[in-house]
Amino acid sequence: MEETSTIDIKSINEKIEKESAFVDLLTLEMNKVIVGQRHMVERLLIGLLGQGHILLEGVPGLAKTLAINTLSQAIDASFSRIQFTPDLLPADVVGTLIYNIKENDFTIKKGPIFANFVLADEINRAPAKVQSALLEAMQEKQVTIGDETFILDKPFLVMATQNPVEQEGTYPLPEAQIDRFMLKTVIDYPKIDEEQLIVRANLKGAYEKVNPVVSIKQILSAQKAVREVYMDEKIEKYILDIIFATRYPEKYKLGDLKALISFGASPRGSINLATAAKCYAFIKRRGYVIPEDVRAVVHDVLRHRIGITYEAEAENVTSEDIINKIVNEIEVP
Repeated sequence: MEETSTIDIKSINEKIEKESAFVDLLTLEMNKVIVGQRHMVERLLIGLLGQGHILLEGVPGLAKTLAINTLSQAIDASFSRIQFTPDLLPADVVGTLIYNIKENDFTIKKGPIFANFVLADEINRAPAKVQSALLEAMQEKQVTIGDETFILDKPFLVMATQNPVEQEGTYPLPEAQIDRFMLKTVIDYPKIDEEQLIVRANLKGAYEKVNPVVSIKQILSAQKAVREVYMDEKIEKYILDIIFATRYPEKYKLGDLKALISFGASPRGSINLATAAKCYAFIKRRGYVIPEDVRAVVHDVLRHRIGITYEAEAENVTSEDIINKIVNEIEVP
């Protein structure tokens, strides 16, 4: 029995190695334009391969828009950008019915949501009605205009950017909506030597041209292959322990966290943590998941899924601190 499982893992490993060959190509192509920000580029790939969506948080000017635009060019896919503003309407996102006088009938005008890559810029500047129109499309991968339903093209990846909530004129995203994002990645300023390269490139005004190096067909095939990455039962148990520790910290010798957590991660958190770990293994060209894969993505998957109490806020404890404590306490298989 032992032998068969080894053979299986070996063949999975070979298949994944072959399927993931494009990852290096894609990363190289993106690095022509994106200086540094390796973490963000990696997370974009995890979202793409895991068929999830990404929420990026960071101050303006950190190449968030540029990153997803570059990714769509390198994949030869359609890209659209929606700038969220307080006066935006749901029809501005999904599309609307327009009356055609000549034909005495209504025609459908599709909105910018009909693209492979959609950048929802400053999502927390728009009111809840618009946010929910976008989030329905993210969840169902379909849009209803009038009485017609349209299935969205595959791959479909929404990258929403949000300004830090303490900035003026922002609406915090409701918990149920924020839970739809597979990952929430916080972006920091570039390092000093990276910023020097950014300044040089901009002053030259000569931007490298991004060439399509991967086809949509390859991406769809990779999305299927990711599901075949082997995950041992011990790793599944490790993921569930981390999730359950956010809900019942006292059962994991973390009683001091009980007063700091208002709600833990949902089952969507477990699914996304397992998927993201598989995608991370795939990017590292491995056909099986190891605990390090889980630890590499746990912050991005859980930081927006743990509610913190007023007590935690008063003590300046963030969801990041809570995740760190949990990950350090839970036994690694």
